[in-house]
Amino acid sequence: MTKSIALAALLLATLAETASAGLMELRGTTAQGGLLRGTVAPDCRVTLDGLEVPVAENGGFLIGFGYDQKPWALVKAFCPGAQARQSLQIRQRTYDEQHIDGLPEDMVTYDEATLARIRVEAEAVAAARAVETELLAHQAPFVWPVIGQITGVYGSRRVLNGVPKQPHYGVDVAAPVGTPVAAAAAGEVTFASDLYLSGKTIIIDHGFGLSTSYLHLSETAVGVGDTVTQGETIGAVGTSGRTTGAHFDWRVNLLDRRLDPVLVAGPMPEE
Repeated sequence: MTKSIALAALLLATLAETASAGLMELRGTTAQGGLLRGTVAPDCRVTLDGLEVPVAENGGFLIGFGYDQKPWALVKAFCPGAQARQSLQIRQRTYDEQHIDGLPEDMVTYDEATLARIRVEAEAVAAARAVETELLAHQAPFVWPVIGQITGVYGSRRVLNGVPKQPHYGVDVAAPVGTPVAAAAAGEVTFASDLYLSGKTIIIDHGFGLSTSYLHLSETAVGVGDTVTQGETIGAVGTSGRTTGAHFDWRVNLLDRRLDPVLVAGPMPEE
């Protein structure tokens, strides 16, 4: 191959790479707990580490990174006549851990009957979060359901009497009982029930596997099958479930991937 031919081939390869890069746009946070909102042409396919990612009719798609996401991920777009790929470095996080000793045993472990109830309720919650519809509400920025002081953060974990508990997958906001709780985005209610651990709980589907959960409510203003608009009051802050005080626990899921609400919605607005 002559020098001129080699230069021409290099130029064509560079142009092809530049063109393919424009096929796919990603916006969001590449960190454990983060969410990316992507866009491709509607007739493209998208994969994440080789697994198919659903693409909406308008070309929108979602990619979420769980609590323990590995450091690297590969996103590919397959479009008619062109392809794009982007290797993502996922920021690894260090989570808070709190050790509490000397607690009564019934605050650390549960009897068999309680454990059985917790398992059944967990399955019902998982089924609600597994809903995949073609709603497009997930494409709009989210708002905070409650404005207040953050008292619990995503990923933190307590070790009670030496027993490690599950990480906290939400954000706790301190607020008086009765404070209105708003829907973070438009969507459809897929779950509304009173649970042992999280008390009065609501789950809203925003489309393509993205859902938000609202825990420890004192009351609920919506039921399964109801459609809600962004900012609509769906309940009120309470102390229901296993809690030591009035607060609101907000969670975000992309199917079974637990996301950090702060990374999805941005920092808490000023009151």
